[in-house]
Amino acid sequence: MPELPETETIARDLDREVTGARIAGVVVTRPDVLREVDPEMLARRVTGSTIERCWRRAKLVVLDLSTGDRLVVQPRFTGALLIDRGSLPEHERLYSTVALLLSDGRTLHYRDIRRLGTVTLMPPERWRAYSATLGPEPLDASFSPAHLSGILRGSKQAVKKLLMDQRRIAGIGNIYANEALWRAGIDPSREGRSLSPDEVERLHAELTAVLREAIAERGTSFRDYRDASGERGAFAARLSAYGRGGLPCPRCNRRLIATDAIDGRATVFCAHCQS
Repeated sequence: MPELPETETIARDLDREVTGARIAGVVVTRPDVLREVDPEMLARRVTGSTIERCWRRAKLVVLDLSTGDRLVVQPRFTGALLIDRGSLPEHERLYSTVALLLSDGRTLHYRDIRRLGTVTLMPPERWRAYSATLGPEPLDASFSPAHLSGILRGSKQAVKKLLMDQRRIAGIGNIYANEALWRAGIDPSREGRSLSPDEVERLHAELTAVLREAIAERGTSFRDYRDASGERGAFAARLSAYGRGGLPCPRCNRRLIATDAIDGRATVFCAHCQS
């Protein structure tokens, strides 16, 4: 699933490429991805509006429209927002679920092979209520080690599960929770309340560092993630834990352990390095 670095990459690409563009029409070929709006209502409320800003919140890509509405896209596992200048490969167009026809002749497709992602049109009050259910952004200046400590302190839940709880911290998924904990040398299964102040400080530093590094590499691509131009992210080559179960630990050379014991999600860690 695209996480913070991937959706940040998409949002930055779109903000650079389509901000200021006018939406001349909408084509919905797979209405099951729509939420809180039907195809007719979407076309009526979006057509003629201008895209004023593209940005990210948590794992969402948000398009601010001149009408005040926000088009909110959650790509999930196989979703992508792709700019088509007339040269998009046919196999990508084949899985287009919603297409925004721009007045300059380009098309912005929401492509989703398995159609597990969603496209929602939210008026301002609905967006405010929805955004309020999400936790703080880990790359905001206000997200300090003390803030992270407050999230972990008093909880018996596994620290990895806490990092991935979107109500507590926005945007972190399985890939970067695994990586941050490996870098910080912390066992993913430890209770949040068990971390010392020094460990929280270290986890905060490694979490923010890995997110920034992944953004610089335009995200992590294994199978389906693509940026707005259809290109793959390059951070997979720099992963130390995620997807490397059974391989040597880059730090101590012992075998990395893979388990689904924490919340049913794939967790990879080093029993020697992470305590």
